[in-house]
Amino acid sequence: MARFDKNATLAQVQATGLVPLFTHNDLDICLGVLRACYEAGVRVFEFTNRTENSYINFKELIRIAETEMPEMILGIGTIYDAATAKKYIEVGTNFIVAPIMNPEVGAVCQEAGIPWMPGVMTVTEIYNARVAGAEFIKIFPGEVLGPAFVKALKGPMADVQVMVTGGVSPTSESLKAWFGAGATAVGIGSQLVPKEVLASKNFAEVTTIVGHALKLIKELKV
Repeated sequence: MARFDKNATLAQVQATGLVPLFTHNDLDICLGVLRACYEAGVRVFEFTNRTENSYINFKELIRIAETEMPEMILGIGTIYDAATAKKYIEVGTNFIVAPIMNPEVGAVCQEAGIPWMPGVMTVTEIYNARVAGAEFIKIFPGEVLGPAFVKALKGPMADVQVMVTGGVSPTSESLKAWFGAGATAVGIGSQLVPKEVLASKNFAEVTTIVGHALKLIKELKV
């Protein structure tokens, strides 16, 4: 069962504006990145379901975060079907993110009382996702659609809550473009944890990179 209330999770995504994405087969590396992000001020973190150890590692991260990082809202990403969604809900995921819009996953999330953030590329998909229960929409892939798409979307759908993933970098130029277009939040992966930083396990550098991104976003949200 999720530790965090659905509304609290959504409010934190809106307030922070940054959701780091990460996965790795090595639990120690996963934990190092999670701790580094927490120290930087991250309170919503998406662990992606992309490796053979994703499920085992996620279970441990949920358990450890409860005591070590009590304010961290940990969720699972890259979920395509209802069966996988249920499996992660059973071990305590606080939200589910997907690169696609599968209403069956949405129904499972609604039943569990957790946020569902499906990936979409068109206005019709966004409409259908909202009908299926999505309070937050994941624009993916962001690099293909661009900030202009988000800006145009906000015309007919001014109230839609958008998280952009793909094509977002933790730079002033990139963040200004997306938030200026109307994004509520952004999801960033490898650019927060560069390969060389990961190879050296320099988690302090992750804290620095993430902290800088959070500072920029806070300034843009004022």
